[in-house]
Amino acid sequence: MPKCPECDADVTVGSDAVKGEIVSCPDCGAELEVKETAPAALALAPEAEEDWGE
Repeated sequence: MPKCPECDADVTVGSDAVKGEIVSCPDCGAELEVKETAPAALALAPEAEEDWGE
């Protein structure tokens, strides 16, 4: 089971998860991005950035 990189809690990732999917940590609420699916690996999701060019 992957761990939250923010608080080290166990995070459940569904078997149907895909790379790039965003999940939330059940303990600290951090938004996490699925980086790998087998085995599951998580990283902090990038902050949403405004697109000033459009």
